[in-house]
Amino acid sequence: MADGPATFTTLITAFTTFLTVAIHTILYERSIYPRTSFLSARKYNHAVRQSRHPKVCQWIADAVAAVESELLKGTVGRVAVVIFDQSEKPLERFMFDCSRLPVVPAGEWDTPLVRESKNGERTDILPLVDLEEQLRAAMAKLTVCGTLLRPVPENCSFTVAIELKDEGDAPIGHPQPWVPVSPGLQKSVHKDAESRGRTGEDVGGVRTTPLRNVEAGEMMFEMWIEEGKTKMRGPEKNGNVVKLGEGWRSSASS
Repeated sequence: MADGPATFTTLITAFTTFLTVAIHTILYERSIYPRTSFLSARKYNHAVRQSRHPKVCQWIADAVAAVESELLKGTVGRVAVVIFDQSEKPLERFMFDCSRLPVVPAGEWDTPLVRESKNGERTDILPLVDLEEQLRAAMAKLTVCGTLLRPVPENCSFTVAIELKDEGDAPIGHPQPWVPVSPGLQKSVHKDAESRGRTGEDVGGVRTTPLRNVEAGEMMFEMWIEEGKTKMRGPEKNGNVVKLGEGWRSSASS
C-alpha cells in the first residue's frame, strides 16, 4: 500500500485483496478441489493456501474484479462465497457483510481521504498496523472453519454472489458478468403481489457460525458462515420457480 492518506480506491482494493485470499482459503478448507492442488503462502503475516490451477486462479480474479466494480459504486450490501452440491442446492454460504463501507462519488474515488473526529482530530481511513492485525485475525478464523463445520460431499461447486443494498441497481450491462442467483437465495422474492418482499427460503441457512467483525478505520465488515437446510436436513424437493430479487452471482462457471 502506498504511503500517504488512503483513497476510496485503496480501501476497496484492500478489501478485495482480502476477499481473494479468503476465497482460495475457503476452497482449500472445504476441499472443493484436491488439497494437493494448493500452494502454501503467507498473507497478513499468516499462513494461507493458494490454488495453483491457472483456470481456478483466473476465475477467482475475474469474479473479484466484478465484485470490486460494484463495491466502488456503493451498491453492494453483502458478498457471498456459495458452495453447492451436485444438484445445485446451496450447502454453505460464507458471508462478508460490507454494507458499512463508505460510499464515495465516482469523481472522488482517487482523492486522499481522512477521518475527522468530533474534536477535529484527523486520522487515516486505513490504519495499516491495525488493518493487518484485524485481517490476520479474520484469516485465522477462516483457516480453521473446516473444524467448525460438517464436511460437504464430493463434487461440489462454488460461485461468488453479491446481495445489493435496497437502493442498489441490478448490475446489468454488456458484457454481463452477473446473473441472478437461484430463487431460494434471493434477498427478496417476487412471486405475486401478496408475497412481495418475501425472503428466499435458503437465505440465512438453518445454522450460522460467526467468524469475525473487522473494524480498522473505515474498513468495516462482518463475516459469518450459513449452513443450508440441504446440508443439515438432507435434500428436499424444489418448490415453485420465482425471480427476480437482488441476489446476483458471477456468470462464469467454477
